[in-house]
Amino acid sequence: MRPISLPAVPYDATAVRPDWAELPAPLRTAIEDRLGAPVVAARTAGAGFTRGFAAVLDTAGGDRVFVKAASLSDQPDLCDWYAREAAVTAALPAGIAVPRPRWSLVAAGHFVLCLAAVDGRVPALPWRPAELEATLAGYARIAVALREPPAELLRVGLPTLAGLAVADLAWWREIAAGHEPMPALPPPVRERLPELVALESRLPRYAETGYAETGSVIHCDLRLDNVLIDGDGRAWFCDWNWLCHGPAWFDLAGLLVTAYASGLDADAIFAAQPAAAGAPPDGLDAALAALCGYWLVRAEAGPTTASPHVRGHQRWSGELALAWLAERQGWTELAPGGDLR
Repeated sequence: MRPISLPAVPYDATAVRPDWAELPAPLRTAIEDRLGAPVVAARTAGAGFTRGFAAVLDTAGGDRVFVKAASLSDQPDLCDWYAREAAVTAALPAGIAVPRPRWSLVAAGHFVLCLAAVDGRVPALPWRPAELEATLAGYARIAVALREPPAELLRVGLPTLAGLAVADLAWWREIAAGHEPMPALPPPVRERLPELVALESRLPRYAETGYAETGSVIHCDLRLDNVLIDGDGRAWFCDWNWLCHGPAWFDLAGLLVTAYASGLDADAIFAAQPAAAGAPPDGLDAALAALCGYWLVRAEAGPTTASPHVRGHQRWSGELALAWLAERQGWTELAPGGDLR
């Protein structure tokens, strides 16, 4: 069994957010007015990489909700993400474990989104077998539900993974062309640059053919911290603002990087999933090449207005994705298990 690799900061402690008491008083008043009762308890979300407000709020009337808020002037991109999340989650098919929107409003210079609260927590690392099983079973149901997405969801307007792969997931190509510096990784990676470019370049075609038959839709950001395990052991799936057309096996590739980090046989787990059916033989390799290039380049991007922990998590994720790919490809000069330094 390969060594377990854990991030320096756990996924449930990456967020740097304002607490309820730190929000402007007019904004708190507007939220309480919309809720119809004063807030008597607030639990700030510890997971995530934005600085937006996000907390479970309990009211004097006995209601419990999950509220996000961002400044229209200082965090316009975050406001757009929250608005998109509201539109997408309202249109997702019924019967899948997704927190649904209750309402949204603009008040006191902020955009506010209220969702149904899930009494759950981010899965622990290394993965516990029951939590991983629940997550994979839950995602299998989602993949089936989104294989033929409802018209209401399509009207939201969705990009394609094929397009995103060309525009945002082709960083080894940029490095090879001299448009981007090589990330801080050992010399053997440079020797594998042609192979990384070749694998990465296959993703747009695979992504296109992977959904063309039905128009399937995927989460496209299926990280461990976008999953909640409730008290009954059921997995819920959050943060749907990156939804796009694509094959479900791409979602599995991103999620299972943390299974590889947990010392598990991620290849066998991937192959056993219904959502991986129909993936090209090297589809997982293409996805890992694109993902590790993206994460490793972003990790070198310097200061950010997001959580200060995001760069460390990007580097950790990129190194693990590259190590998994290296193991699959038999690149013996790249040490398996994420230890690439």
